[in-house]
Amino acid sequence: MNFPDLGEFRFVSKLLEGAVPLKQDPPAYRSWLAAGDDCAIFDGWLVTKDLSVENVHFRMDWSSPEQAVEKHIVSNVSDVSSMGGRPKIALLGLCVNRNWSEETRNQIAKFFAQGFARRGVTLIGGDTVVGDVGMFSTTLLGTTDGETTLLRSGAKPGDRVYVAGTLGKSAAGLWILMNRPEEAARFPRLVDYHLSPRICEDMGVQLVKAGVRGACMDISDGLSSEANHLALSSSVSIEIDEQKLPIDPDVIEMCRYFGLSPLDFALNGGEEYELLFTSNLTKTIYLYNEPPEGEIHEIGSVDVGSGVYLNKPDGGRINLIAQAWSHL
Repeated sequence: MNFPDLGEFRFVSKLLEGAVPLKQDPPAYRSWLAAGDDCAIFDGWLVTKDLSVENVHFRMDWSSPEQAVEKHIVSNVSDVSSMGGRPKIALLGLCVNRNWSEETRNQIAKFFAQGFARRGVTLIGGDTVVGDVGMFSTTLLGTTDGETTLLRSGAKPGDRVYVAGTLGKSAAGLWILMNRPEEAARFPRLVDYHLSPRICEDMGVQLVKAGVRGACMDISDGLSSEANHLALSSSVSIEIDEQKLPIDPDVIEMCRYFGLSPLDFALNGGEEYELLFTSNLTKTIYLYNEPPEGEIHEIGSVDVGSGVYLNKPDGGRINLIAQAWSHL
């Protein structure tokens, strides 16, 4: 049956082009978890929802349609990954900016269709409307390969604290776009990362396979914030060694060029989408069984107590206050 020759139906048709078939592949373990982690769990399904609003999360004068779509998809996928899962099913809500050209609308539909299909995610429904600004809203469902789910509450005294990937990239790219856009070509990797983050999307699955059974979450609001989330959720204290922070080399170079502090970007920069996790495994497992994609860096330890502390190079120790981005 063909879609009627109406704009909305043509748009939906483009979204469903090449869609991954829906498989009868239910979760193997029927667990349940209410709100409080990167995903909720109902009847074994990991469930997350993220919104991306034009001029808040993406700007079409900065981003290509593909970058805007990819950034939105990654923000959802990283939540599923942080629980040790793989994304499977999506529901997509789209508010199309009434001022977008037909070409932009078509590209948005194309890149959502391709982005989901490339990840093996089945788009099963949603809604489209038109408004004064664009908005993407995805409800993403995933499953784990086994019984283990990584939670924010899983950190235990004696665990080590790790970061997958490097820190500060997205915030540094945003700073350039907002403050020195004429210098964007000097640091293209940072700008590109902010506009369309690229992460190891199955890192959570890799960690579970490697034997990690600690706490985990993605870094969407900054390391200082997420570390405090883990400490509070797990009723522990966390110590981070400043000298061990894997600040991205391009962030260090950019801060040297502009006279800024790379530590600020590493601790408080959001939209990184890399994973912060704890584990009681020794570093040895990462040396001899390195995940096939991505880097892992040990940055601190878990202890009894409460709060998050930053150990300074001079031997000092300060309370690391959460400095998360807030939309309200």
